[in-house]
Amino acid sequence: MRRPRLLAGLAGLALTGGLLAGALPAGAAEPDAAPARTQAAAASYSWKNVRVDGGGFVPGLVFNRTEKNLLYARTDIGGAYRWDQAGSAWVPLLDHIGWDDWGHTGVVSLASDTADPDRVYAAVGTYTNDWDPGTGAVLRSADRGATWQRADLPFKLGGNMPGRGMGERLAVDPHDNRILYLGAPSGNGLWRSTDSGATWAKVTSFTNPGGYQQDPTDTSGYNSDEQGIVWVTFDESTGAGATATKTIYVGVGDKENAVYRSTDAGATWTRLAGQPTGYLAHKGVLDAGNGYLYLAYSDTAGPYDGGKGKVYRYATATGEWKDITPVAEADTYHGFSGLTVDRQHPGTVMVSAYSSWWPDTQLFRTTDSGTTWTRAWDYSAYPTRSNRYTMDVSSVPWLTWGGDPAPPEQAPKLGWMTEALEIDPFDSDRMLYGTGATVYGTTELTRWDTNTNFTIRPMVKGLEETAVLDLVSPPSGAPLISALGDVGGFRHTDLGAVPPMMFTAPNFTSTTSLDYAETKPDVLVRSGHLDGGPRVAFSTDNGAHWFAGQEPAGVTGGGTVAAAADGGRFVWSPEGTAGVHAATGHGTSWTPSAGIPAGAAVESDRVDPKTFYGFHGGTFYASADGGLTFTAKATGLPAKGNVRFKAVPGRKGDIWLAGGAPDAAYGLWHSTDGGATFTKVSGVDQADAVGFGKAAPNASYPALYSSAKIGGVRGIFRSTDAGATWVRVNDDAHQWGWTGATITGDPRVYGRVYVATNGRGIIYGDTSETGGGDGGGTDPGTPPAGACKVAYRITNQWQGGFQADVTVTNTSATAWTGWTLGWTFPAGQTVGQMWNATPAGTGSAVTAKNAGWNGAVAAGGSASFGFTGSWTGSNPVPAVFTLGGATCSAA
Repeated sequence: MRRPRLLAGLAGLALTGGLLAGALPAGAAEPDAAPARTQAAAASYSWKNVRVDGGGFVPGLVFNRTEKNLLYARTDIGGAYRWDQAGSAWVPLLDHIGWDDWGHTGVVSLASDTADPDRVYAAVGTYTNDWDPGTGAVLRSADRGATWQRADLPFKLGGNMPGRGMGERLAVDPHDNRILYLGAPSGNGLWRSTDSGATWAKVTSFTNPGGYQQDPTDTSGYNSDEQGIVWVTFDESTGAGATATKTIYVGVGDKENAVYRSTDAGATWTRLAGQPTGYLAHKGVLDAGNGYLYLAYSDTAGPYDGGKGKVYRYATATGEWKDITPVAEADTYHGFSGLTVDRQHPGTVMVSAYSSWWPDTQLFRTTDSGTTWTRAWDYSAYPTRSNRYTMDVSSVPWLTWGGDPAPPEQAPKLGWMTEALEIDPFDSDRMLYGTGATVYGTTELTRWDTNTNFTIRPMVKGLEETAVLDLVSPPSGAPLISALGDVGGFRHTDLGAVPPMMFTAPNFTSTTSLDYAETKPDVLVRSGHLDGGPRVAFSTDNGAHWFAGQEPAGVTGGGTVAAAADGGRFVWSPEGTAGVHAATGHGTSWTPSAGIPAGAAVESDRVDPKTFYGFHGGTFYASADGGLTFTAKATGLPAKGNVRFKAVPGRKGDIWLAGGAPDAAYGLWHSTDGGATFTKVSGVDQADAVGFGKAAPNASYPALYSSAKIGGVRGIFRSTDAGATWVRVNDDAHQWGWTGATITGDPRVYGRVYVATNGRGIIYGDTSETGGGDGGGTDPGTPPAGACKVAYRITNQWQGGFQADVTVTNTSATAWTGWTLGWTFPAGQTVGQMWNATPAGTGSAVTAKNAGWNGAVAAGGSASFGFTGSWTGSNPVPAVFTLGGATCSAA
């Protein structure tokens, strides 16, 4: 389905750029610019996806032409992936992208180096308008995406903009692989690198910047951006050895001048004579084996629209153009975009009708260079269809959308938004194509030519591309229930298995809010978007089944919704003019709420079934009568930016509120009196979401989780002592771009946290910790001399600041029950933020006491912690470390 262009409010975040430097974990980016601070993480966490399998638009698939089974996929907001043939799954490659660079999760193009298959490139950037404050970049990897370096560009790229299914805009010269070309949008023209992507310069001899605009009247800059240069194709037959390829074809966003060629390795360019006009060339694929350049045209940039199209072939030797469109112009109600050739059989070509939404997409195939075509499906007698294929979605059953449509529609569909279409260059039987929700494929493609039915299956395992809008983890029933963009949401009974179906009856296009009754967790409510409504639904069996509620007049979208602790009341703040409403029962009738403005976010107290809360414009509101009337409580809270709040289970009136904006109030606030007053949590620079999970062992307060900036470092943080201290639980290799929509712990599993991403699905982390509590633990006493060993490593350093990791090892024969390590900085350095240990001391004298969960250290075992610090003149390593009064040896 359609990708959400942006999560609510994300465009308003004035994020500042930050670059990583120093020692880099696998998957991290090494930039070519000055570093900013980073922070290490608790090493005890492992991270996985809650499986959905797919859920978003895959506009590009790229096979390497010289190594079998080397295949990449790009997504519009969820990063890039590499295919793992052994595991039949996709491996995410851009999870290292952090908060400040969230726009780099949108991938506008990919290129795999045929001369050196270890090298891969990604052109990244999500929006070209002001929704994305950063510029685009080209990422380059010499190890197939395990690690990356970055070259920043002086312009933006649009991985989630109109035209994102055209391409590929990025290409590597198959002979001289130091040379790459990049087609830029927004009037920025054609760019070239001659040093394997490290630096880029504009090709000044290419003078057509591609000025087509999807909608010139759009003042947001989204549909009115100029499409620019949309694909680059090399003719490998015009080069040899390591000499630059002579002939290059370029597609331009210009309906009158869509295709250009250079025959002198990019020195000069000419418009191809005789080319068709009135259309955009979405793809240009060269079959050097028979000397034809094939082109798929549409009258718009896509990926949603397109009412007319053409397919042409161009003879590279003679300059002859031939219209090989598979259907008569009168029968064309769609554009063409997906385009591929069979490298094993010159003359075999496939093309997709990408914008045929109803009754289905269409795939066309020719084995004679376009003289004759066959279709994936035809009408036997309208509306009955005769398909050449069988759809098997048993591995991802929700792809039927729970539908049973009338013919000629079918469930599941063959697809929609089918702009990525590729035949394996080594295997004529293997074909994959992307849709708005998944990657489909077959390993029986040549059966098509013998009129033998072949099977199409999802080939999407590991590729998680949902935008997560809300999450709840009830104390019983399913461990997780999700609200997602485009696919509605799921009840996740097994985090490692694909759910059988998304929410249906009703099936929201996007679910914006979820809640459950704290003392009756089988009762749930959700709200979301659906053209024409209904936009609120209820469940009494923990989300297994749903039924629609009524809605008041003026509702246009889901907004936020809350369930009373006992499930007997509900409060809904929908989008539109309706305002906040309350209901008893399951939404059969709604009563307007007094005293609270329209558009306020609403939540429920988790103990008192008559108490509800609201927030709007810096003011907190509370209701003691089931949501019928609200009273303004605390003021002075963030009035700018996104604000989210939650009430603590089992504690009446205990509320945490996160949010704000960098140029205004921003942070984390706590109330214990039902919102009458709030206290700002010290040390939390910024916070965007807060949630609760099972308390640590020996602790009485639930574990807190937040997507936050603490001690100058962005990450996912946990507190086991009601916010007094925090530890970062993710690391620089696991950041997932923007994670501010929602977060929750698991009330049944200590340490488990569910993280919402904007395009990488639901991430969950589990800890291997066995301790916990409120920071307890006892000192081991004075160990025998030489019974401890310390490794102190400066892992990152910048002007005035540094980051260090410390590992202390028990070299005695007796287990420790706790530890306190001490040292003195030799040059006056000071500790700033510390994680996995509690700092103490004055001036340059430092002690670090174990956290509650890492105090027990077996004989021969070790514990680690880290910190950021400051320095002035120099930053030498401390000479002496002591533990319990004894001096430790250096590791």
